[in-house]
Amino acid sequence: MMKALHFGAGNIGRGFIGLILAQNGYQLTFSDVMKDLVELLKKDKAYQVIIADGSGKKIKVEGFNTIYSPEETEELKKAIIETDLITMAVGPRIVPIIAKSCVEGIKERLAQPESEIRPLNIIACENAVGATDIFKEALLAELNEKQKELALKHIGFPNSAVDRIVPAQNNENPLDVKVEPFFEWAIEKHKLIGEVPEMQDVHYVDDLTPYVERKLFTVNTGHATSAYFGLLSGYSSVDQAMADEKIEKQVRDVLSETSQYVLKTYNIFDVAEHQEYVDTIIERFKNPEISDDLQRVARGPIRKISKGDRFVKPALGLLDYGIKPNNIAKALAAALRFDNPEDPESKELQEYLADHSIKETLIKYSELEENSPLISLVEQAAAQL
Repeated sequence: MMKALHFGAGNIGRGFIGLILAQNGYQLTFSDVMKDLVELLKKDKAYQVIIADGSGKKIKVEGFNTIYSPEETEELKKAIIETDLITMAVGPRIVPIIAKSCVEGIKERLAQPESEIRPLNIIACENAVGATDIFKEALLAELNEKQKELALKHIGFPNSAVDRIVPAQNNENPLDVKVEPFFEWAIEKHKLIGEVPEMQDVHYVDDLTPYVERKLFTVNTGHATSAYFGLLSGYSSVDQAMADEKIEKQVRDVLSETSQYVLKTYNIFDVAEHQEYVDTIIERFKNPEISDDLQRVARGPIRKISKGDRFVKPALGLLDYGIKPNNIAKALAAALRFDNPEDPESKELQEYLADHSIKETLIKYSELEENSPLISLVEQAAAQL
């Protein structure tokens, strides 16, 4: 039986990555720094994943081991030496710390005669581009030249893209996790080492970028669009906003434009399949069991209107293709109206807008050229809000 060591026994770890590993027959070990959580997992030795689609479907996960990494250092080292796969869902900033905690176990793996070194794959499952690369860099910094050479030969460091909404939890058993039905886990196939059995429900891809951008310009763009238009209409949650046919149409119109960008930029997606993906995302937003607060979704508008993010990048891409992104411009105009004094970015943006034009604001925060056609489109849209 293949072994997997997963760092981070939180909701994503238990309800998404750990679940898939267990369902694919891996002997699973969780490692975590939260003592209360680890003690519960050791005591119960099982938990349930509840699918938030109204069906009440529950999937039991059992037969796993759990390590309290701050104290059980020898157990962790042994698990690293024996495992076939290491995954993590800990947050991008914690990834380098996890790398350092793996150093001793990996050094011991590499100290064996080279013919006996078993292949190991390490995958960071984070909401960040190139998260496994971050792990790799932190790990290699702790190794000598010979160890680095062996590590690069016998350890695979594929990046991955993950997507699954885990809503606020109110379960009777604190170990149980409620998750949305939809999920996506894509892994860079060419960076895997050894003969890795392909897991069900996982996409193995040559290039992650199309999947990262498809998700960013559908899920993230759509989510933010529902928030900015929803708040202007007085709604407080995503599912409330999406129940309004006018707002659903506004979101669909924006995603119609981002879809054009994705399909023209990456020729790997089938048009019908991509539309099915968009429809699935819309249904996610409508699901009251995984709904989110609009203020939370809308926060951080400076980041959201930045040049490489969910609105401006596809809008500029469409302009390069000779297509006017009128609907994305409307969403950008709505984002500029987001006013929440408790959100630092909103406060800064509104203070700047009080003394500057929309054009000046977009030049500063979206890094647009003075003559960018997107500026006039946003100005026209703002005048109609």
